[in-house]
Amino acid sequence: EFILLGFSSNPVLRVSLFVLFSVLYSATLMGNALVFVLICLDYRLHSPMYFFLCHLSIVDICYASNNVPHMLGNLLGQGRTISFAGCGTQIHLYLIFALTECVLLAAMSYDRYVAICHPLRYFLIMNWRLCLTLTAVSWAFGFMFGTLQASLALRLPFCGPCNVDHFFCEILAVLKLACTDTTVNKVLIFAVCVCFLLFPLVLILISYLHILATVLHIQSVAGWHKTLSTCGSHLIVVGLFYGNAIFMYMVPGSGNASGREKVLSLFYSVINPSLNPLIYTLRNKQVKEALLNLQGR
Repeated sequence: EFILLGFSSNPVLRVSLFVLFSVLYSATLMGNALVFVLICLDYRLHSPMYFFLCHLSIVDICYASNNVPHMLGNLLGQGRTISFAGCGTQIHLYLIFALTECVLLAAMSYDRYVAICHPLRYFLIMNWRLCLTLTAVSWAFGFMFGTLQASLALRLPFCGPCNVDHFFCEILAVLKLACTDTTVNKVLIFAVCVCFLLFPLVLILISYLHILATVLHIQSVAGWHKTLSTCGSHLIVVGLFYGNAIFMYMVPGSGNASGREKVLSLFYSVINPSLNPLIYTLRNKQVKEALLNLQGR
């Protein structure tokens, strides 16, 4: 068994954190489920952009559900231990959903690039075969590389102590407990980060540079507003997700301070999934109209 140290032992602080994280987790489940239902029910949202957004909602629900329920139980004092199999499952699923979201956000940026830079050929380029292929590749790559990293980490010998200085079985925190050299694992983590963080981020930046060049040629204010409101939501999500992940796994020494590591993990495990539906809903006219139609029903 491993023992998850979690947060402070102060009972007042633990109760406050339990209430805060319960609210955020509820917002994650309800917000992303609502986005999923709206996209499925409203035929006007049956387009490539909302198809990717639907999968992003599924990833966010699974991502948060992998870590947060056990963390809430920990905060209530219902036991801080987790079995080796349970810890391995957390690591495995956490990596799968995180890597899948990296590729999915890059696919969404390509969709925005085609929609703005090649609007007349949008449905020709972004056909359903391409959308299904990009989504399948996102899930397949996330599963393959997540399984590879998790299996290599769990093959290591753990001789004790068994205290994981985190609120869930995060891979860097677990690697610190291995009683052998973990250089190969850390090199692999860095290599995967280059492939799943830096490379997609470069593609996203290139897409938005082309979008910016196209936007500068738009004469009407309404065209500016529509383009920026559509892309702004995606840019906010990209900035929050990639920024935290890169600082966590690629900046030297950033993962050594346990307090900072926990805060960064909270951003992309709890806060980001709860903000994503809010960002896309409030900044998207079509989603708001679909929500009003659902309320009318």
